[in-house]
Amino acid sequence: MAATSSAAESEQPGRIMAREMAEQPAALRRVLDRGAPAIREVAAEIAAREPRFVLLAARGTSDNAALYAKYLLEIRLGLPCGLTSMSTTTAYGAKPRLADVLAVTVSQSGSSPDLVASTRAAREAGAITLAVTNNPDSPLAAVSEYHIDVLAGPERALPATKTYTASLLSLYLFVEGLRGGEGAAAAVLPETAEAVLARREEVGALASRYRFAERMVITSRGYGYPTAKEAALKLMETSYIPALSYSGADLLHGPLAMVDNVSPVIAVVTGGRGGEALRPVLNRLRARGADLVVVGPEARVAEASAGFVLPTAGVAEEVQPVLEILPLQRLAYEVAIARGQDPDAPRALSKITETR
Repeated sequence: MAATSSAAESEQPGRIMAREMAEQPAALRRVLDRGAPAIREVAAEIAAREPRFVLLAARGTSDNAALYAKYLLEIRLGLPCGLTSMSTTTAYGAKPRLADVLAVTVSQSGSSPDLVASTRAAREAGAITLAVTNNPDSPLAAVSEYHIDVLAGPERALPATKTYTASLLSLYLFVEGLRGGEGAAAAVLPETAEAVLARREEVGALASRYRFAERMVITSRGYGYPTAKEAALKLMETSYIPALSYSGADLLHGPLAMVDNVSPVIAVVTGGRGGEALRPVLNRLRARGADLVVVGPEARVAEASAGFVLPTAGVAEEVQPVLEILPLQRLAYEVAIARGQDPDAPRALSKITETR
């Protein structure tokens, strides 16, 4: 009987993604306990070199983690940041002038040829280069001057989950290290993440709303915007639903016209200034009769059609994205299962995407 049960479990769709989602609190603890000292050391060395500008390079899920870093660097440090157009060097052979620029490349595997090539070009152009990966032995780590290991452990499911949240936390600690802080606000994350992940039945109830969805819109502002983009990516790659992510401000500049009373919209409402900036957008969505689901503080969820209440009390706004994505990862998983898909192995995708 035990062997039969084990065989049945091994054939269960999404079993790997489910296990890796559940490993996230442990990964967060690992970053705080083992990774933080090394991250602070790297941050101190880079801070001493006084970079004047930051360029961020990444693809896919890591690109959303890099966008989170952009918000942190601009808000917490006042450092101007840009997202690198890698093809300018890899395809067009441009020769940028990057003296005193910090070039941060975020990559789960550290193996994509265009990320490696653009980082090498940045270093040759005088940049301070930092790789943030889940693989310290990767080609990207080898060509970078500095490296941060996000310590997520092996990730086998194609949709990245624990590497994303571990990258967010590592980037937060790095930015805090640049400003001479220790990132104390992150201490609450592992325990709070456990509590959020335990609420699987709530997410399952939400998933039933989207089993037959033809498209979805996900919106947020501020620190929550990378979460909206990552949630949209997870839904697209696991259940193949066209999921469009917009900053709340951008949503009002045109795309709002496609929202009607049958349009499913998920709003990621961060507790803090980003959430307050999103309130006029939520009002407009309600006025259009949108099927509005809110992931955020209890007061905002109460104003929507449905939602998932996040425990934001006592959690600093800048670290809430580590928690916000957890129910949305589970939502993507549940919707994929309900639609007969295997979220462990989305069609046409591979774990390492070798763009050039």
